[in-house]
Amino acid sequence: MSPYAIRCVDVVRDFKSVRALDHISFDVPSGIVFGFLGPNGAGKSTLIRVLLGLTMPTTGRTEVFGVDPARDGDAARRQCGALLEHHGLYERLTALQNLDFFARAWRLPPATRSARVQELLTRFGLWDRRHDKVGTWSRGMKQKLAIARSVLHRPPLVFLDEPTAGLDPVASAALRDDLARLATDEGVTVFLTTHNLAEAERLCAQVGVIRAGRLAGLGSPAELRERRTTAALHLRADGLADQVWSALGSAPGVSRAARNGDNDVRIDLADPARVPELVEWLVGQGVRIHEVRRERATFEDAFLDLIDRQEERK
Repeated sequence: MSPYAIRCVDVVRDFKSVRALDHISFDVPSGIVFGFLGPNGAGKSTLIRVLLGLTMPTTGRTEVFGVDPARDGDAARRQCGALLEHHGLYERLTALQNLDFFARAWRLPPATRSARVQELLTRFGLWDRRHDKVGTWSRGMKQKLAIARSVLHRPPLVFLDEPTAGLDPVASAALRDDLARLATDEGVTVFLTTHNLAEAERLCAQVGVIRAGRLAGLGSPAELRERRTTAALHLRADGLADQVWSALGSAPGVSRAARNGDNDVRIDLADPARVPELVEWLVGQGVRIHEVRRERATFEDAFLDLIDRQEERK
């Protein structure tokens, strides 16, 4: 089996006048949780459909464990599970009946079918509710069952599109734990899209950031933080709001500023080397500085930088 679960080589997908994917190239190693992040409409769902062989690339190619979905979509999809826009469950059936139905659809042998269904319901904490009709369940429980459905046939790769969207914090945390165990316990490669950056940072060994169809960044969350080209400063000074705020946008190197209070500002500098120049400018404006502190960049900072830089290239 290929060491890569996914390979994308110069993938382009055009829809009439819209370029949804613009020369996308990256690899996803087997057995990790990979996060694919970006704003709405960036191209995330389009790439998933290309990888599943449901949409053909205009140019370029993809591989799923060495299989080209454009040439043999059935073979590629047999290696995949997916939870996309809808959970795909039958709400008038019980949890047990749902998984049994899908196990039969995947032609699991009778000798192993019931054992696999019990294993998954137990793993996701649903065994005691197996005889309940799914329509009576909470959204979080349905999402767990839908993920169990997607891995019934033991696929080496599973696509999960916003699996924790709309869940409360407790349900989201429980589902994140379940997803982490899929990679560690079953060796499943998880291709995850999410708008929850904290979730991506906790779960993902690698992430790709896409903006307007282009790959803006690729690496581990820690690597993307370290590559951040801006410096985040915390500034505390007397009279800050009156003396500086209106002029801060034109200060040397400032790309973004956010007020935390009358005397506190968080400043992003496009060039970290310009910190002394900024301090000199502030003093020249008559600001009485009490503290200037370099802050550790967050993953959110790195993500926003990548999106902003990609926007500038357009």
